[in-house]
Amino acid sequence: MRLATIGVGLALAAMAEIPVSAQPYAARRSGDVVQLEDAKNHTVVSIIPSVGNIAFEMKVNGTNVLRWPYASVDEFKARPALSAIPFLSPWANRLDEQGFYANGKRYAFDMELGNVRGAIPIHGFLSTNNQWELVEARADGRSAWVTSRLAFYKQPMWMKQFPFAHTVEMTHRLQGGVLQVQTAMTNMAAEPMPVAIGFHPYFRLTDSPREEWSVTIPAKSRWILAPPGIPTGQIEPAAEFFSNQQPAPLKDYSLDDVFGDLVRDAQGRAHAVVKGQRQQIEVMLGPNFRSLVVWSPDPLRKGKGSNESNRSLPATSRAEPPSAAAPPPGVGRGAQPADPNYICFEPMAGITDALNLAQKGIYKELQSIPPGGTWQESFWIKPSGF
Repeated sequence: MRLATIGVGLALAAMAEIPVSAQPYAARRSGDVVQLEDAKNHTVVSIIPSVGNIAFEMKVNGTNVLRWPYASVDEFKARPALSAIPFLSPWANRLDEQGFYANGKRYAFDMELGNVRGAIPIHGFLSTNNQWELVEARADGRSAWVTSRLAFYKQPMWMKQFPFAHTVEMTHRLQGGVLQVQTAMTNMAAEPMPVAIGFHPYFRLTDSPREEWSVTIPAKSRWILAPPGIPTGQIEPAAEFFSNQQPAPLKDYSLDDVFGDLVRDAQGRAHAVVKGQRQQIEVMLGPNFRSLVVWSPDPLRKGKGSNESNRSLPATSRAEPPSAAAPPPGVGRGAQPADPNYICFEPMAGITDALNLAQKGIYKELQSIPPGGTWQESFWIKPSGF
């Protein structure tokens, strides 16, 4: 792991010379972990570049609003699995075959490499990789941030599966109690590179159980899915699905659903909200996140939604990309977590199976990056009431 060799020491050392109490924001590094602190809003965000560049804690007044069922960073490093805020690339969610289309050409996966598996490959193969390089971790009077970079093109086993040379630069920025996650992808290939990435944030409220939560989903349409969770091309009005009631009581739903035609504010952001008794988490998606997947299975296997129909997936295709070790207790590989009190609002550049459905003419919004170009977008997490 090259994290220890990255030249960010000067920036961190300079910050250390100023008393923490005198700064509204701070950025610190301890081993593999970088912490961002917003003193005024009593918020601390912890990121571990050496395990997928995952933000694994966002503590507000000492409570982690992210679901991260590990006792320690060492345990997470030993047995990583999807939790907290994983990055899904080079595709997010499911593909309907062991390959994908780009620029009219089919690219078949080499299933012998082991980094893609299953009849329905899911969530790419980068979610817990150890190749992120720390670029800088800094703070000023307005925010604290950490930027890391992933050189995808340097990895032969990755390029074999997705032969588009590119880099990814990700910045986690804490400002005013809100976490911004900004992603920039630069295409180094000679052909346009399709964009089908996403994130899979796991959120939790602690003031009430799932059955007492309500959700607001900022979408006009819901894609109809066929087992094993692939859009058919048909859509229904989201208002009809939620019985014209938003906020909607989560207890009435078992969700693994794909939403589109997102409703946006004047800044182009779509706002998804989960609310308990007092606590609330609002997730805002920038305009290049064209779709929102919502995952929150009902523990009794009842309620409206696509989660139950998607249970026909084989265990290795349900929720986890390939990983080198077994997940910890309470994070069953390919299954929903044992604790039902969570919800995932998943910002997606495109719908499930976007790469292949675009080739079939079913999906019309697939984005691509021209040679030498950069795709960039952010989402924001705003907790309150904690």
